[in-house]
Amino acid sequence: MIPIRYVEPVFRPPSEAESLILPVTDGCSWNKCTFCEMYTAPQKKFQARGEDEVLESIRLTGQRFGHDIRRVFLADGDALVLPTRRLISILDAIHTHLPAVRRISSYCLPRNLRKKSQSEIDELAAAGLKMVYVGAESGDDAVLAAVDKGESFETTREALDKLGTAGITRSVMILNGLGGKALSMQHADNSARLANATQPEYLATLVVSFPQGEARFRAGFPGWEPLSQAELFIEMERFLSRLELKRTVFRSDHASNWLVLKGTLGNDKERLLQQVRLAIAAPDEASLRPGWARGL
Repeated sequence: MIPIRYVEPVFRPPSEAESLILPVTDGCSWNKCTFCEMYTAPQKKFQARGEDEVLESIRLTGQRFGHDIRRVFLADGDALVLPTRRLISILDAIHTHLPAVRRISSYCLPRNLRKKSQSEIDELAAAGLKMVYVGAESGDDAVLAAVDKGESFETTREALDKLGTAGITRSVMILNGLGGKALSMQHADNSARLANATQPEYLATLVVSFPQGEARFRAGFPGWEPLSQAELFIEMERFLSRLELKRTVFRSDHASNWLVLKGTLGNDKERLLQQVRLAIAAPDEASLRPGWARGL
């Protein structure tokens, strides 16, 4: 047994499948995004874990698995809300007790980096924070306001620039279909503008979905109409066509995606666009994911 206290449900990015999940907070400090169902369970009320508990968990884990763990993911929703001093203490403890660790990563809300100076972000990078996952969701201010994201194009850009300046790898996620029919094109345009402005190392798209129902989302976004399969592809074509990226790994392979896309932008831009355009013109020939495989 790993000597760490977990509060279910526990979430992590797909690429952290082999990582030690180390909770340093429970829940999400914002937790108002109307599209998000991750931290709405009653037991997931936000709180920072006690520093003593986190450090003891690291020490005990190191005693049992110290030379077997290569990656650590700091959970839950936004570990970077913690004060820089506490984060440095955690990062130092990981390197002391888990000496084989080569990558430490975390989710990151852009709002939490507004309170940290560039020198603080640089210090976190020097202490071993290698990668962060930023759910930008959209680069369009109208969409962000409609889903109560608590961010804007500028606040997200500023956070991504701070991370990039520090040399921390950034994985950015955009939600295909989040703006519905009315805001689809500006959602695509401004999300591409955000990616172009910040040049993240990784970029991913998921299709917005509501396994627990749409009532909460629609209450804050009256008149929202979901995109059809074809309209999702049209929005994706618009998004991809406006991307001007140099060396960004692109993935659209989450379970929610009808069409699996993988490549590097810009080298594979034309190939990816051809795949999307085929899905628009001839979906039966596009090797789409069957509906049953999109169960979330």
